[in-house]
Amino acid sequence: MWSKAVSALLMAAAGLAAEDALKVNFPADSPVAVVSSGWGESRAAARGGALFVDLRTSLKLKNTSRLRLRGITLQVSSQEVAAGGKASVSVPSLDVYPGQEFPVKIDLRLLQPASSGASAIVLVQLDGALFEDLSFYGPNHLSSRRQLTAWELEARRDRQHFKQVLARNGEDGLRRAMTEILAQDLARPKLDIRLARAPAAFPNERPIEVAFLHQADLPVEAVGGTALASGNELRIPQLQFENRDRREVRSIEMGLIIRDAEGREFSAGALPAAVSMKAKAGGTVQPTTSLQLSRAQGAAVRIDSVSGFVQQVEFSNGDVWIPPSSFRDEARLSKLIPGSLEEQRLSDIYRRRGLSALLEELNKQ
Repeated sequence: MWSKAVSALLMAAAGLAAEDALKVNFPADSPVAVVSSGWGESRAAARGGALFVDLRTSLKLKNTSRLRLRGITLQVSSQEVAAGGKASVSVPSLDVYPGQEFPVKIDLRLLQPASSGASAIVLVQLDGALFEDLSFYGPNHLSSRRQLTAWELEARRDRQHFKQVLARNGEDGLRRAMTEILAQDLARPKLDIRLARAPAAFPNERPIEVAFLHQADLPVEAVGGTALASGNELRIPQLQFENRDRREVRSIEMGLIIRDAEGREFSAGALPAAVSMKAKAGGTVQPTTSLQLSRAQGAAVRIDSVSGFVQQVEFSNGDVWIPPSSFRDEARLSKLIPGSLEEQRLSDIYRRRGLSALLEELNKQ
């Protein structure tokens, strides 16, 4: 009660009322409607010349379309968007029927200049909604169409894979598969990855080897690239690709595996990059992000070499390509790369509620 009172006083000092602190603004023709919203357990704290807003609330939304909703992305921003003033919330793996209501939890921190005097310090907008036929609605400022589509394709791929495991090997086979996934999650080496805008150069940087994993039936193939490292920092100034497809490519996401000076391998996440590549033509991607890598205990990782693989391709017509479910096993990456969000969700259902709950979930769709 005391913390809520302090929060209210801070907002009042900034010229704000609690009921006006959160504004949810969806377009009039949006296929997702806002049923209810509120400040919830959110708090605002004044520090120096700024307000730090810990947004802890939940929206109740409704699918007003004629299709089942599969995913949604919201853009959340402080009134004056500065550094730290914008974030997003994405919810994949939804199965919301027409007319059905559903919650979206928001739990994040934003920064707002304390000098602002307008009526709302936080604005929530719809960036994108994906439906069962892969149709999309929204301004897509955050590239949410690409990411929501990729998550949905991964979910369909992995659900089909587990259904096939069940059909071939029965319930015991599915149980063994889930047990193996949970064991790999525990044993997988972890890295702390910090992203930053790539500098023009690192001090004492050195070129390092870049290799590309073999992938069959790729629509876009990586054919060359350069990487530069300085201690535990990595930047990839340039990657060259060849588009084998008849569709123009809009963006590519490269997964990264690094090997340290002791010969240990780690997943280093992925680098998405926009590119305009004509059909059956080559193109160059210049990532703008650098990576700083450290072990979970905080120890820096000295980078020795880098391997890359194509993790996602977005075409100009909105189609998205992802690797088949067999790729991680064929490339011996299961011990390094976490499974898809859907695989993690299904394995968590098995871990918390058992095989019967997993079977019920697989039979839903």
